[in-house]
Amino acid sequence: MTELDPVIHAQARLRVVATLSALNVGDKIAFPRLQELLAMTAGNLSVHLRKLEDAGYVEISKTHRGRTPATLVGLSRRGRLAFEEYTEAIRALLDPTPSKEQP
Repeated sequence: MTELDPVIHAQARLRVVATLSALNVGDKIAFPRLQELLAMTAGNLSVHLRKLEDAGYVEISKTHRGRTPATLVGLSRRGRLAFEEYTEAIRALLDPTPSKEQP
């Protein structure tokens, strides 16, 4: 049986990673926009982002837009690969029959 990545598998973190995976490679989203898209509190989102960052799945950068501080969040290469592996594992669980090659 395929093992699911426990870091991604938590519902809130799965939503974060799925949302970030929709961005182009290398793109980042502002923390408030991500919070709005996910309808999560700032504290809750921060906790899950920390866990994903500790695993190397997200990259968080702090910058300024003018004089206003801005936090940008993006999926790392490692995070993108982990999410691809996670989705493959889910597909394997949903359709456990081995695929047959068509001639």
